[in-house]
Amino acid sequence: MKFEEWEPIYKLILEDMHFDRIYDENSARLLSKMLETKARKKPPDVIEIELLQKAINVKDILVCGKAPCLKDDIKKIDFKKYVVMAADGATSVLMNNGITPDIIVTDLDGNMDDEAKANELGAIMVVHAHGDNIDTLGEELPRLKRVIGTTQSKPLNNVYNFGGFTDGDRCVFIAKEMGAKSITLIGFDFKDTNVTPLKKKKLVWAERLIDMINL
Repeated sequence: MKFEEWEPIYKLILEDMHFDRIYDENSARLLSKMLETKARKKPPDVIEIELLQKAINVKDILVCGKAPCLKDDIKKIDFKKYVVMAADGATSVLMNNGITPDIIVTDLDGNMDDEAKANELGAIMVVHAHGDNIDTLGEELPRLKRVIGTTQSKPLNNVYNFGGFTDGDRCVFIAKEMGAKSITLIGFDFKDTNVTPLKKKKLVWAERLIDMINL
């Protein structure tokens, strides 16, 4: 998705959620600087976008959300048929059941020990910068490798915007952008009542955004 197409949606989200765009932009700039440092390492901890595309293009993608139903949903799935994308906290449920995701889309507020372990086992980390995780970026990003950066604000040269707002719907937008053959969702519950009012608003947006994608 081109930023020109995404920006009007992004502005609606900012207005609805009462978020200030400047904090997203500040976080994206910090992520960009940190990725520049990681890219200079030998070997670099930052991967090229082509590697993410190769992992997804013309593949059947299983996107795992972190709703409580994920624990039951995974029992019905033959994971060998899919490239597995985990939305942040879904990583812990997968790892606890012996499943290492291929790609983790995270704003770093899940169990980062589990995510770092999955990363060590080969998972690509799509790390998202937004206004609420500036401190966490500084704490957690240094220990990760095979990283790609994303933002929901204006993209930078090494921080991409594929569309999407929550970890779950960003997975879907990334899979679509990278040319997935099919996208299957598990662990999603847009009507979950056992969440905070803020999370309820985020779920409304997640459902609305995923509905935009022709699965």
